[in-house]
Amino acid sequence: MRMPRGGRLFLAMCLGSLFVLVLYFQSITKPEPGLKTRSRPARSRSPLQTLYNGDQLELLAAQRSLQGRRELLEEACLSHTRKRRVLSPEDLKHLIVDDKHSLIYCYVPKVACTNWKRVLMVLTSDGRYTDPLAIPANEAHVAGNLRTLSEFSVPEINQRLRSYLKFIFVREPFERLVSAYRNKFTRSYNTAFHKRYGTKIIRRHRPDPDPEALEKGSDVSFPEFVQYLIDPRTQREEPFNEHWERVHSLCHPCLIHYDVVGKYETLEPDAQAVLRLAGVEETLQFPTSGKSTRTDGNMAARFFKHISPFYQKKLFNLYRMDFLLFNYSTPEYLRTR
Repeated sequence: MRMPRGGRLFLAMCLGSLFVLVLYFQSITKPEPGLKTRSRPARSRSPLQTLYNGDQLELLAAQRSLQGRRELLEEACLSHTRKRRVLSPEDLKHLIVDDKHSLIYCYVPKVACTNWKRVLMVLTSDGRYTDPLAIPANEAHVAGNLRTLSEFSVPEINQRLRSYLKFIFVREPFERLVSAYRNKFTRSYNTAFHKRYGTKIIRRHRPDPDPEALEKGSDVSFPEFVQYLIDPRTQREEPFNEHWERVHSLCHPCLIHYDVVGKYETLEPDAQAVLRLAGVEETLQFPTSGKSTRTDGNMAARFFKHISPFYQKKLFNLYRMDFLLFNYSTPEYLRTR
């Protein structure tokens, strides 16, 4: 007897929900350190096993610090998140997979993600690349050079979430935001961002803009950028661009159990600790930054000086979860009254 169309539709919905729920529950469950991983060379332990089963006396101070951050993140998630939701493949587009070394890295723009992508291209290239800094920055961002978790089937996603070392690097939220503004709106070569976002920002948030500004969008001020971010219409129309999207929205740290939480402020030792866990610290070094004008707290304070307390408060509320989840203090320069 043939099942009615409505019954078939209901059955298909139930099966689909089951797959997603499996992904959800396995993504928030702590990994099993004893699980064996596939597609690995004959190493005695995977990075995940090294982290959880390794001799604690052998762990570097940096690695112990990373574990402490992981525990703080778990506590913050319990304290500040109430609603749970299921993950979909769309949520996993920022998670880069290295099957060879059993690594998953969630990249966050403006937190050394170009150099991390270069490193992962070396690790996954089977000898094609050997020096991260020899890889042009634009090549590191080419779609298809690295695989993301969203490209795998649900069972393959679950297997990797359980058995791979998952790591993320974060940054003080407002320093990251100012860095994104400086890079995308004050550099003459970023014409695509000027056209895509600058023209819209000027049209909405600048009284009586001149025709050239409306056409090029190349002179957006930081106060105009802040107005754009806190304008309710902005997120109603489309998601934030990844360069200023909140980390918790890009990487879902309360739904995915990250084994390592690195910070931009301690980038070099944290990165070296990850490479040590992966067993490649002897052959690969994380590239050091050569920037002479890196965005820090003092620079962020200068930009926020021209933002009214009303808008500062609104902006802080927008990025509040990133401050809470990753244990960043409210900036001293912030005026919310």
